[in-house]
Amino acid sequence: MTIRTFQAGDDLAQVSIYNESAGDLPRYKPATLDEVRRRLRGPDFDPSTRFYALEEGRPVGYATFSASGRVSFPWCRKGCESFAAPLMRAVLDAMRQRGHRSAFAAYRGDWPAVRAFFEGHGFTPSREMVNFAIDIVEMPTPAARYSSNITPLTPADLPAVVRLGTGVLRCTDLPTLEEHLFRNAHFAPSSLFALRSKLDDQPVAVGLLVESPAFAHPAQVDPGMPCFRLGAFGTEGLTHKRINGMFSLLAADTRDLSSLALDMLSHATHLLVETEVETLAAQVSSDVPHLMRFYKSLFRRQGSFPLFERLL
Repeated sequence: MTIRTFQAGDDLAQVSIYNESAGDLPRYKPATLDEVRRRLRGPDFDPSTRFYALEEGRPVGYATFSASGRVSFPWCRKGCESFAAPLMRAVLDAMRQRGHRSAFAAYRGDWPAVRAFFEGHGFTPSREMVNFAIDIVEMPTPAARYSSNITPLTPADLPAVVRLGTGVLRCTDLPTLEEHLFRNAHFAPSSLFALRSKLDDQPVAVGLLVESPAFAHPAQVDPGMPCFRLGAFGTEGLTHKRINGMFSLLAADTRDLSSLALDMLSHATHLLVETEVETLAAQVSSDVPHLMRFYKSLFRRQGSFPLFERLL
């Protein structure tokens, strides 16, 4: 057996390997050559992060990792499953050499063989990413809750964003966070807003609303697929699924949380008055209990997927 990094032509083998390996799994969606090649043409494509196992010179398995620390399951052709462990070792060794301190994986919760593999290789189930939705007509009297203390978020508010996002945000470096929030290719700075204290004008809650008719309707995506939703606080730097009407909230765990969150949600609906958005979507990590409580109190749960993590 030989393990090497990506070479020209491996895209075709990768599609074939994945479809053979994953074809019997629940809710399996076949990979296509077009979508794989689209990723390979992306500006962040790095051939040294893709590993292929060869048998008699032919690729029979592959595994990848990304700059975010996310690793793929090592997919192998039927009968070549023994190559999965060496592929994972190659991926983790390469990550250590690059200075990664940890790795994580995200897959469907109804793929037990994938879960068992990661747990057998030192990964621990850490949390669930939970997807929610609510039809705007189901919201509690949104117009009556409109607050004039909600104004656009600015880069000067970023220290407050980091404070409110303690335990939620993946990114707390201010320049990187500013790049993500205020120079994002998929949503404008006007998508961000803050509810401000009457005492010092500092944000006490921060909201983000993603709206584009080109993005998917929340009812038309599989909520069990391991897709991080664009705009969800806590998914900075990850590959995203773009959802129309995506709402996300940052606020501290205080007795005023429910009232603040309802004001922010009401403001989001005001921003959508002249659009055709009828449903709001949300995504939150299960290890942020105060935000989970808020979403569960109003939104309907669509589904979730687990994350597995390990130190390197």
